[in-house]
Amino acid sequence: MNPIKLKERQRSRRAFHVRNKIVGTAERPRLSIFRSSKHIYAQLIDDLTGRTLASASTKPKKGELASVGYGGNAKAAKSIGLQIAERAKAAGIAKVAFDRGHYRYHGRVKALADGAREGGLQF
Repeated sequence: MNPIKLKERQRSRRAFHVRNKIVGTAERPRLSIFRSSKHIYAQLIDDLTGRTLASASTKPKKGELASVGYGGNAKAAKSIGLQIAERAKAAGIAKVAFDRGHYRYHGRVKALADGAREGGLQF
């Protein structure tokens, strides 16, 4: 078997094991994260209606200046955690279900979670 296909299958299996137990609702949405080599993204998702309630990322939108310098480090991830917590409060959300996907809970993933907790979100 192709080793790349095997890695993809293992990654999707790990993500399924995590996401199989987590369901986002309007009262307690799923805080889903995506981590690339240069940026980190966070979304609050209501799975029952299929809507994204709030989002934050280190990647600036068109015509916008970068709020964070380099987005691929723990410092940037923590600031995104604080940002998503602020946007969640504005949307009236206090509790979330943390969805780390297939990523291990350390480094940037942990920094984002710690920033969100500092911002007032409860997991």
